Amino acid sequence: MKKILSIYILSLIAVSSVMAADEVKYTTVSKSKLYEIRKYPDRLVVETETSDQNSGFKKLFKYISGNNKDKKEIKMTTPVTQTEKNGNMTMQFYIPTEFNENNVPNPNNSEVKVLNVKGGFYAAIVYSGRASDGNYNKHKNMLEDQLKKDKISIISKPIRATYNNPFTLPMLRRNEVIFKIETNT
Repeated sequence: MKKILSIYILSLIAVSSVMAADEVKYTTVSKSKLYEIRKYPDRLVVETETSDQNSGFKKLFKYISGNNKDKKEIKMTTPVTQTEKNGNMTMQFYIPTEFNENNVPNPNNSEVKVLNVKGGFYAAIVYSGRASDGNYNKHKNMLEDQLKKDKISIISKPIRATYNNPFTLPMLRRNEVIFKIETNT
């Protein structure tokens, strides 16, 4: 039985590795026991408002699968992010760096937008497990409280970042809560 379980777990790890996507690049500026400060460059995203995770994901996945003006497939990147904008939840996929504002395909769906996210400094806490609301809120509160104690100014709504596909075992998943911050660095 242990051998079968071991084979099953190893196969799930292998599937997770094969399905891995390119990750948005950043520079780690500093680390504490709880969080790290990162510097991100400007980057392109495709974004949609979402009433639930599935509908937003489907719209964005269709865009990268070729449902765009150029009928061009675009490689999946990580993380997939969600944040609140103007009272609405939005979901974003990051566009690979081979694209820029001049060559990124325009969406066919009017509910999908291509945007340039300005770079800057962000504080991130990394955690494993499911990306449930409870797990997210727990880590959001931990990060927010620690940033306040450390006198770091938060200048954005919290960003929920997920990195893994749904087949990844919870203990192997990478999730993050991220805040844009002001820094003197």
